[in-house]
Amino acid sequence: MNNQYVRREVFCGNTCHELTRFWEREIGKQAGYRESEEHRLGRSALRKLREEWKQRLETKLRLRNNPEETEKHTHVKATE
Repeated sequence: MNNQYVRREVFCGNTCHELTRFWEREIGKQAGYRESEEHRLGRSALRKLREEWKQRLETKLRLRNNPEETEKHTHVKATE
């Protein structure tokens, strides 16, 4: 075995464990933040609003591109 690796093991004894614990805690915090942010976004009404506006826009574009369908659409509304 190379002496370089043995020295590193001896040199970082307690320090390595402290660093490992520190980074494990930091990673745990970041995972917690990410989960809470995903949960918050899941409860947000923004996604629902965007979907509704997307549907409205698609309907308007479809009606604009097909004037025949527009006439049918207005005719159906007038008879209701």
